[in-house]
Amino acid sequence: MTDVRVPTLGESVTEATVATWFKKPGDAVAVDEMLCELETDKVTVEVPSPVAGTMGEIVAAEGDTVGVDALLATISEGGKAEADTTGEQAPKTDTKPKEESAPAPEKTSGDSAGSVDVMVPTLGESVTEATVSTWFKQVGDTVSQDEMLCELETDKVSVEVPAPAGGVLSEITAPEGTTVDASAKLGVISGSASGELEPAPAPAQNADAATATGKPGKDVEDAPSAKKAMAEAGISRDQVTGSGRDGRIMKDDVAKAVAAAGSAPAPQASSAPRAPVSADDESREERVKMTRLRQTIARRLKDSQNTAAMLTTYNEVDMTEVMALRDEYKDLFLKKHGVKLGFMSFFTKACVHALKEVPEVNAEIDGTDVVYKNFVHMGIAAGTPTGLVVPVIRDADAMSFAGIEKAIAEKGAKARDGKLSMAEMQGGTFTISNGGVYGSLMSSPILNPPQSGILGMHKIQDRPMAIKGQVVIRPMMYLALSYDHRIVDGKGAVTFLVRVKEALEDPRRLLMDL
Repeated sequence: MTDVRVPTLGESVTEATVATWFKKPGDAVAVDEMLCELETDKVTVEVPSPVAGTMGEIVAAEGDTVGVDALLATISEGGKAEADTTGEQAPKTDTKPKEESAPAPEKTSGDSAGSVDVMVPTLGESVTEATVSTWFKQVGDTVSQDEMLCELETDKVSVEVPAPAGGVLSEITAPEGTTVDASAKLGVISGSASGELEPAPAPAQNADAATATGKPGKDVEDAPSAKKAMAEAGISRDQVTGSGRDGRIMKDDVAKAVAAAGSAPAPQASSAPRAPVSADDESREERVKMTRLRQTIARRLKDSQNTAAMLTTYNEVDMTEVMALRDEYKDLFLKKHGVKLGFMSFFTKACVHALKEVPEVNAEIDGTDVVYKNFVHMGIAAGTPTGLVVPVIRDADAMSFAGIEKAIAEKGAKARDGKLSMAEMQGGTFTISNGGVYGSLMSSPILNPPQSGILGMHKIQDRPMAIKGQVVIRPMMYLALSYDHRIVDGKGAVTFLVRVKEALEDPRRLLMDL
């Protein structure tokens, strides 16, 4: 029996939602054949089959939220595949993949069915240790597979540890308050006398009752993240319908309850959550749960405002010379390089030029240090049907106009198709956002942390300008630079924008590095 588990999802991504299962129990699968698709707040991840065999039990159904390395399903290999699909008891044996992998003699002899170690799960990139904050179970308690055993705290996130198998918690090797490394053992689960733990009717009935009443069953421990969310929202557990095992309240359940009630964090607001609406108005409303991507965008943008000392400075640029140069060479450019010559390559080149003179705009703060980047990984913000993403063009400072345009076209196509990988959206040092494609005349872009600068482009609009004592019509664009005032002074921000303006109004300066 082989376990199918959640793969590494990428930096700072700790959970995903099971979107689609391509196989069902009993189906034959080949090595590397796609079994299911997971959705994170950033990308979609396909999970291939690690072995050839027959699909066993699907542990995480569509719509379930799972953490990194969580059990998704089991696969029976070779001859076992036929045995598991011919008998009525196959689903029962599949329910305990961890115990099934133990040696057969140990499971069938004596009163013990062997044991399974509870290990520290993957904590995330650069996280090497954690502290055991809470044990939800005690020695001697029976546990079901994937039931939460304890919670770990790291310097970045809280991590819940599920039971790798059903049985009895026979030992806790890391009590509360213990600091453990990424490969430490937390406890031991021993199997029942029969070698597996069958779900008892009472808990099932209790779960049904919890579902019917909207309350978790007796002795069911709510998720710590859910407890914190309920405390912040000022609501009680009686107001939340649990979707977890046996009616266990999860963080998403709290978010749904808050959204349904329209309550604010203050407790008194929950008693009068919304302004009165008529039945007719209410029937015409539509309530849609935010996607994980939209939730992450909202959280990151708000975190950016809360963390950085963000300020925006403005300037305007005459686009006459860039537009003339583009019109003159766009056909030759397309014929030679196979890609259209757009405005983004000019702006990218101009920003690279300015970042060399004002390096603090291309830097970031790390604790009490300032980290200067001697390279430019340019983030290009792109709107997609599912939300805003920022693919990164690596080493843009070493690329030609054609190389930049090709990279932008490639990343843009991937963004629209939802095929950007985590690696393609990480590591940016500066970002350009073009609101002009939607008709925006002026705006203040929000920083993409930990970056210290973002340039906002806007609509090109003909305006009367005073040039050498004459009023002439020129294609003008407003530019906005939002920057972190903790690291970038006003002089540096204004200098940056002026250098971008100069390079665009006289593109020959880019060729001469002036």
